[in-house]
Amino acid sequence: MNQTDVRVRFAPSPTGPLHIGGVRTALFNYLFARKHGGKFILRIEDTDSTRFVPGAEEYINESLSWLGLKVDEGVREGGEYGPYKQSQRRDIYRQYAQQLIDNGWAYYAFDTPEELDALRSQYEADKKTFAYDVHNRSGLNNSLKLGDEETLKRIEAGEPYVIRFKMPENVDVSVKDIVRGQVTFNTSTLDDKVLFKSADQLPTYHLANVTDDHLMKITHVIRGEEWLPSLPLHVMLYRAFGWEKTMPEFAHLPLILKPSGKGKLSKRDGDKEGFPVFPLKYISPDGDVSAGYRESGYFPEAVNNLLVLLGWNPGTEQELFTIDELIDLFTLERVNKSGARFDPDKARWFNHQYLIKKSDAELAILYKTVLAEKGIETDLSLVEKIVGLVKERVNFVEELWEQTWFFFQKPQGYDEKVVKKRWKGDVPVFILKLTDLFDSAEIWEAEPLKEMVSAEINKKEQNFGNVMNALRLSLVGGAFGPDLFTIIEILGKKECVERIKLAVEVLGSH
Repeated sequence: MNQTDVRVRFAPSPTGPLHIGGVRTALFNYLFARKHGGKFILRIEDTDSTRFVPGAEEYINESLSWLGLKVDEGVREGGEYGPYKQSQRRDIYRQYAQQLIDNGWAYYAFDTPEELDALRSQYEADKKTFAYDVHNRSGLNNSLKLGDEETLKRIEAGEPYVIRFKMPENVDVSVKDIVRGQVTFNTSTLDDKVLFKSADQLPTYHLANVTDDHLMKITHVIRGEEWLPSLPLHVMLYRAFGWEKTMPEFAHLPLILKPSGKGKLSKRDGDKEGFPVFPLKYISPDGDVSAGYRESGYFPEAVNNLLVLLGWNPGTEQELFTIDELIDLFTLERVNKSGARFDPDKARWFNHQYLIKKSDAELAILYKTVLAEKGIETDLSLVEKIVGLVKERVNFVEELWEQTWFFFQKPQGYDEKVVKKRWKGDVPVFILKLTDLFDSAEIWEAEPLKEMVSAEINKKEQNFGNVMNALRLSLVGGAFGPDLFTIIEILGKKECVERIKLAVEVLGSH
């Protein structure tokens, strides 16, 4: 394989938000293209105008951009094989649909939706399933039965029609799938799919897909396993057009399964269990809001790392990869055949790993945005010091607030269990007297302060545990937080003295 020849495409339909299964398909295509020095193409497959959703195309582009999956050719990027939006290529498809008619691989069908519904009902009554195929097409309302003259007359009269592929009888279609190995289908089990509709002068997915892949010189089609049943039709289309020698190689990726492992992961699973299934937040035309990985606080590199391991195995125990490492290691041969179970806990674990790998300075900038939303403006170097104390305890930047709020505001209340256990005897009086000690401190650093307070506890023969826990209670409102004297150092002399006095005032000194 000539490395510069590799051309892959991600071809979503703009019918709503991008499911993470689609994102994973985009990621695998991107990694494969970069691995082989090839091109990653984004093609918008919008031939089904009835399902088009405004804003969906922008959503797709923004999702790929957020994840760092740079598109080489597409609607926005341009390229020599455009247009990259199927609705702008309709004249091309009409020409190729006609070619199939002319060479005997397709035919006109005039059956109305009502006629087809009646046939389905009739078959159901006989406990059978209707299929428009080699077994019954010669008796249906199409050009095979009507003949050329009658067919032309109907077309000229403006009668609606579709163009159907004429699937041959009893032909074994055998293809090597990179993931699944050799797969074989017999054409007698396949129906005559609609390729083109006169009503909107647009092709169906199958004709547009194969035509575009050929014209855009796609070398590898990497897509979800839900497209595997379409493979024999696509192969037959390549044969019908005489393009079999340049037909791309195929790789069908396994499904992403529900956390239970049973069935395909859906939006409903995410809603029920509280995790996103879309890369970005999505607001539907009717106002329904769906969570996104970005807005839920995930880092894009964590999402990429999470998704690549849903169906791909590096062959080692390594779990954390940079994008460059993934490009270097990625092969389609290491993609699994069986479905990959989505684990929300593992998703959070990945984000935690990427969070703790970030520098305190980088996290401080991110956290400062959270603080600003709460109306808190503070020094960046202070925020940097604070996040360094607690980042091991959180999975998301937003969660830093739960671990650090007491650095930015006084306690609004005090943990009753800790009060009952620690705020007793002469401990409150001793705590209050510590304010004089703090006022006299010349060096306001954790270690000297700890030594000073410890010496005073020993001198006054106080219970070390009670004093330290009561002191923590007065400063943060409970028995939580990082090292006590680091908290004291960061809060500063004035704030510590104020908080101790407030606690004694609220809780009493006896």
